[in-house]
Amino acid sequence: MKYRGTCHCGKIAFEVEGLIEKAMACNCSICSRKGSLLWFVAREQLTVHAADENIGTYQFNKKIIRHCFCRTCGIHPYAEGMDPNGQAIAAINIRCLDGVDLQTIAVQQFDGRAL
Repeated sequence: MKYRGTCHCGKIAFEVEGLIEKAMACNCSICSRKGSLLWFVAREQLTVHAADENIGTYQFNKKIIRHCFCRTCGIHPYAEGMDPNGQAIAAINIRCLDGVDLQTIAVQQFDGRAL
């Protein structure tokens, strides 16, 4: 299935392909503040439609994950990184996807504070 999403103002638009089977709620210092529900996919499943100057990135701690956000509205629609096997991944904030009923998605809690 193909999903479409945007930040709040629409300057970052994207498409992602796959099946949302579950989302992750992380309690690390940044995710708990953002309130994201994350769906992990291979990076090649994500197509971003935005000018580079509209996308800000933030890295912290081990600097493994690039948290991407809109420089205008501040919304964090996705992040990019590597999985433990060295494969490029994207973490999609499913709250930014159009037409997804969040009540139907199983949410797994992740203890990011422990990392």
